Amino acid sequence: MNWTLLLQVAYVLIMLLVILRVLYDTRSSVKALAYILFIVFVPFVGIFFYFSFGINYRKRKMYSRKIVKDETLSNLIKQSIDSYSEKILNSGLTNNNYRNLIKFIHHSKFSPPTANNKVKILINGEEKFPELLSALSKAKTHIHVEYYIYENDFTGKAIAEILIKKAKEGVEVRFLYDDFGSHGLSKNFIKRLEDSGVQTAPFYKIKWYAFANRLNYRNHRKIIVIDGAVGFVGGINISDKYRNDLEVKDNLYWRDTHLEIKGQATSYLQYLFVCDWNFCSVNQLEYNDIYFPLVKESDSLEKEIVQIVASGPDSDQPVILYSLLEAISSAKKRIYITSPYFIPGESLMDALIIAAQSGLDVKILVPGVSDSNLVNTAASSYYSELIKCGAQIYKYDKGFVHAKTMVVDDDLAIVGSANMDYRSFDLNFEVNAILYSRKIAKQLIEAFENDLKVSTKIDAKSWLERPKYLHLWEKMVRLLSPFL
Repeated sequence: MNWTLLLQVAYVLIMLLVILRVLYDTRSSVKALAYILFIVFVPFVGIFFYFSFGINYRKRKMYSRKIVKDETLSNLIKQSIDSYSEKILNSGLTNNNYRNLIKFIHHSKFSPPTANNKVKILINGEEKFPELLSALSKAKTHIHVEYYIYENDFTGKAIAEILIKKAKEGVEVRFLYDDFGSHGLSKNFIKRLEDSGVQTAPFYKIKWYAFANRLNYRNHRKIIVIDGAVGFVGGINISDKYRNDLEVKDNLYWRDTHLEIKGQATSYLQYLFVCDWNFCSVNQLEYNDIYFPLVKESDSLEKEIVQIVASGPDSDQPVILYSLLEAISSAKKRIYITSPYFIPGESLMDALIIAAQSGLDVKILVPGVSDSNLVNTAASSYYSELIKCGAQIYKYDKGFVHAKTMVVDDDLAIVGSANMDYRSFDLNFEVNAILYSRKIAKQLIEAFENDLKVSTKIDAKSWLERPKYLHLWEKMVRLLSPFL
């Protein structure tokens, strides 16, 4: 019996079955093709890689418990919010151009628009952290913290001290951290929090027997909710590198954007936190008016209109991606994008190309220096096509731009944790705040224009005339985009 031939035939059959699974299970044709090529041309390793990183867990049982609990909680608070959100939609306070965007987000992720809000833009850690420390010190009932990266450095220690102090005062403090992003936190750090009364939980704890899978599906959100009335959300993690006012920091300047929200929009940030907490912690949280004091109907419609959009492997659809597509399609004048990891994929590329060729002012700010050479190379492969269509691309020179923002026309602004890449759209748990506000849009436009002053615009002629081997290399790395 020719065992070698039998093994070869068996491997080919297994490979064909895996390819069929890829085709059935992968929504993106680009991603499916990348997996198939890897499986065919890299024997054994390609199959192992797919089962480690490629299975679409959006449909798998690993999140079934989370989804059920999310729905249970949402049903409890839905009645008190729905009538209020309908009032906003019918009030004429929002631009009719965004009516479809508002309705899409509301119905796809149960995230209603809220008008009873005060919003403050926080530029970089040097603006965020003093504001955050002040808000934490005023907490009366509870503090909920959820972060992808939390480092036990100068900034992390300062926040931890307040959490400990508040817990000892009787304030409920819950600390949810991503087990991969915050891998630097020691057992002693967590134990000190717990010994002081702080409840802690790692998000989707990394275990050796599921190492690759658990690396993929991470909680990239940055959320703090204080007393159900004050919320923080955006791109800035808890780390010294996000602030530029410390002597202990390295010389690299970090440019990022965050929001402080006071008002009704914090109820959805709270909802996200509770759902994520109940997925990870044995100490379950139930619905309580203490946690949702602002979900009741209000007639205060004169303040900022905010809508929170979230998505992740527990979503039926990539809601954040679809919300960006709808926002871009509604543009009449301008689209200003800042993204540290710009790997937009086909649908976003098509939307931006249509906008640029329609004569809209499309400007995209990306890092000049990135923390990932592969990501930067893959991102560069998209620039030529956009430049040809009239979009303007700028590279940030002052340091590393980590902000994730978009401004559409004069009255729509988006700030959040989601990058413009496959990982944020398909793999990570993310959250963005959408603000239907001329005031906030104007502030973000000013910040964007200030960033352009320390950036270099890519010259179309020079970029397109670069050596062909550079273009080829970028396109080859682009094939790896689904994995970056």
